[in-house]
Amino acid sequence: MFSSTLSDLARQSLAAVRLLVVFTVILGIGYPVAVWAVGRTLGDRADGQPVRVDGQVVGSALLGQSFTGAQWFHPRPSANDYDPLASAPSNLGPSSRDLAAVIAERRTAVAASEGVAESAVPADALTASGSGLDPHISPAYAELQAARVAAANGLALTQVRRLIDEHTRGRFLGVHGEPGVNVLTLNVAIREARA
Repeated sequence: MFSSTLSDLARQSLAAVRLLVVFTVILGIGYPVAVWAVGRTLGDRADGQPVRVDGQVVGSALLGQSFTGAQWFHPRPSANDYDPLASAPSNLGPSSRDLAAVIAERRTAVAASEGVAESAVPADALTASGSGLDPHISPAYAELQAARVAAANGLALTQVRRLIDEHTRGRFLGVHGEPGVNVLTLNVAIREARA
């Protein structure tokens, strides 16, 4: 009886080791290789959608970055200065006096730089996204900046508006989210149009 228990234990242990080896090969080697292969077929999407200008990577289409100067479209504000390692919201709520003061300051600055009334400034020009890294602005915010960008680059306003339309993505599956304009790819297009 004792020897049969040992042989059963040895048989079960051998089965467990075989199962461990099989799952290690499947999940530890096969699955990661399959995911890597699928990622390679998607091209730049698996590498963070880098945006290249003259062969050099200038940013990612998935991450916002700072643009200053009258010749560029400006992104949403960022609570973390567009640092991908510090992605986080400001954690200031709607009843925060600090947030209200920051929004009022931004509203005045944007209205002055765009030459519009403070009431015409859209919300995404005033508030950061949850991550602080949103690469998109609303079509309304892009349109608000169009005249300034056109004048600063010596481009026709109609040409700049056409570029905004070309870089506006619609709602996901036609219903989810809001339309958005990728600031980096739009600014690359502005640079190319200027050249």
